[in-house]
Amino acid sequence: MANINDGELDAIRAHHVADEEDILAALAGGAGIDLDLRQRAQARAVDLIERIRSAGKPGLMEMFLAEYGLSTNEGIALMCLAEALLRVPDPGTIDTLIEDKITPYDWSEHSGKSGSAVVNASTIALMMTGRVLDDDNSASVSGLLNRTVKRLGEPVVRLAVKRAMREMGNQFVLGQTIEEALKRAEEETRRGFRYSFDMLGEAALTQADADAYFEAYANAIRAIGKSTSEGAMHDRPGISVKLSALHPRFEYAKQSRLLKELAPRLNTLARLARDANLGLNVDAEESQRLEPFLHVVKAALSDEELAGWDGFGVVVQAYQKRAAPVIDWLYKLASSLDRRIMVRLVKGAYWDSEIKQAQVDGVSDYPVFTRRSATDMSYICCAAKLLGMTDRIYPQFATHNAQTAATILELAGERADYEFQRLHGMGETLFNQLIADGANCRIYAPVGPHKDLLAYLVRRLLENGANSSFVHKVVDPAYSPIALAEDPFMRLSNIQTSRPASLCDPADIYAPERQASRGWDLNNSNVIEALDLARERFATQHWQVEPLLACPVDSTLGREITNPANPGDVVGYAIEANHTDCERAIAEAKDWNHAGAQQRAFSLRLAADLFETNTGELMALLAREAGKCAPDAVAEIREAVDFLRYYANRGEDLAHGEARGIITCISPWNFPLAIFTGQIAAALVAGNGVLAKPAETTPLIAAAAVKLLHAAGVPREVLQFLPGDGHTVGQHSPHHRLLQECALPALQRRRRRSTVAWPHTCLRQHRSSPKPEASTPVSWIPQHFRNRRFETR
Repeated sequence: MANINDGELDAIRAHHVADEEDILAALAGGAGIDLDLRQRAQARAVDLIERIRSAGKPGLMEMFLAEYGLSTNEGIALMCLAEALLRVPDPGTIDTLIEDKITPYDWSEHSGKSGSAVVNASTIALMMTGRVLDDDNSASVSGLLNRTVKRLGEPVVRLAVKRAMREMGNQFVLGQTIEEALKRAEEETRRGFRYSFDMLGEAALTQADADAYFEAYANAIRAIGKSTSEGAMHDRPGISVKLSALHPRFEYAKQSRLLKELAPRLNTLARLARDANLGLNVDAEESQRLEPFLHVVKAALSDEELAGWDGFGVVVQAYQKRAAPVIDWLYKLASSLDRRIMVRLVKGAYWDSEIKQAQVDGVSDYPVFTRRSATDMSYICCAAKLLGMTDRIYPQFATHNAQTAATILELAGERADYEFQRLHGMGETLFNQLIADGANCRIYAPVGPHKDLLAYLVRRLLENGANSSFVHKVVDPAYSPIALAEDPFMRLSNIQTSRPASLCDPADIYAPERQASRGWDLNNSNVIEALDLARERFATQHWQVEPLLACPVDSTLGREITNPANPGDVVGYAIEANHTDCERAIAEAKDWNHAGAQQRAFSLRLAADLFETNTGELMALLAREAGKCAPDAVAEIREAVDFLRYYANRGEDLAHGEARGIITCISPWNFPLAIFTGQIAAALVAGNGVLAKPAETTPLIAAAAVKLLHAAGVPREVLQFLPGDGHTVGQHSPHHRLLQECALPALQRRRRRSTVAWPHTCLRQHRSSPKPEASTPVSWIPQHFRNRRFETR
């Protein structure tokens, strides 16, 4: 692909997970925003806030969030209800959900507290619903009557709560069809507001989904074009499109395909918008999609048929550390093509998922700013940058924050070649003041049926329901105007830590217990190049393995191992253990009980480090012997490393037990490194000796793991490696009289009776030691460990 590795994106890539403090310092130094301007902006923000509060009642959603924000249990319950109710299909589940989320909370605390009659009426309804539903503790006749009323009333309660949730949806969606939305938009249009319509919907999962979204966008452009009068393009309505809705594989790994399939689709929509004299904005999405996003944008914008049209727009997220270099890149692109484009600057709506994804992926740092003040500062610095690029960029500032708006007004001075934008249903009171002062204002209005509302609604509530949100605070008299208008530059300078105390580095999500496995960001070309370089020297290597025993090997017979994805690729040769090798291995096997829990844990942790050091070879083996693609190979290496560190800790918790003896571990083919390592680690850390039999098809990977464990200090007589077929090794070893346990993968345990060798089952029981809780056989990966991967602290 011609424009993937041409160096254009180097500055953007350098900022991806760079240090937050370094980026903020560079932003502040380059923005040229002095203290005098910031003080004028603060005074202007105070005036805006006072005018908002004195102008009358704020919008319904602002009142609702003020009463039921995420700082209250009731607000969290309503969030859960709103998130789930629209997708629950059957009445029984709806009734259970309503009872679960409404009954436990004290709605009377909110009764009559809001300045909105609608919010107060909703509180009364929720309070009454809770009382009707909360009758199960009573055994009296009245309790029986109440339960009867509850049964009779469930359909009524269900209908009322669904109607309330739908009304909440109506606050954010302008219409279920583009025709309905255009009609509802007429009133605000007469007041001077412009509109940008967005067809509701998230990422396409199939080509049929993508086709449907494409038709919806195309039909909306035609309808908007026909419904509006003539005028300058920036004064007319526009449309916003999501690239993930137009292609089912909008991801980094498919960039070549995206340029062939997605870019032409975007071109078609852009031409339709040009013909209708409308603006078209390409919405920003998750940070892992930024590079394919930019490449598709470049391909579409380079269409010569779009020359002379100023309506192509791109959305930039200020909470991304790469925001400023992305703006620089867009300016250079527009200049090179002799175009003028629109750039909509937003703060970003995926913060929670960005943080979670970085933790799951185990990357070195977060791709987004971790403090709201840092995002506010980034937004203002990016706004100043955009206002200095108006020869090629028409800035569009999406914000509901009076302090941010006031700063932009101060930065812009008397110029008018920009606009403010707000979401439909949010920020009405602020924008009433802005448009009264003569600012250009646009409303971003989602359009679509309520069934498509879910993800959009949840993002809006998460974004604006937190108690740190300006929308949440602006109607709360407990916050003074001067506090709400605080300068984010000053606020940041008063913060002593580089990120919130509750948010650790991605690698420290299990701290202080243990270190998380190292992650590899497969959406970053620099990381991919490093991985390719690490495994390149193993691309043609031919591995030779044999049983790794505490005695000489008898067998000389084996078989050739080939790549399942490329049978012509001979990966290596494995000598397989025979009956004599199994007998000798069992006779020479020793447990590891004498080493002590600390020494055993140390060796497992060292092995985890060695696994990470040898990622290149392990990835090459997983690809060539097991046929795994890069994401699966990375995930498996990380799983194995997590097993080693996890069981090292569990072994120290069981330091006073006594090992059972010698345990056979038989692993499956589908996870030849992770399950193989997990079984062995659990047995070893409890002081047992292990005979490890890999799957017949993947002995090379298993041998590499055993060699690394030996290098980490596990004695050869404690861990012996017996590759071979199931009849010779798999049937012989588990039933030998000298073997105490056998660990099998879940599928095989359905066919054989066995005991699973995890630390709490790998220890003998003594009368003097407390007996562990009874445990049923578990699958190859303990459920508490699987869940732990996705926890945050």
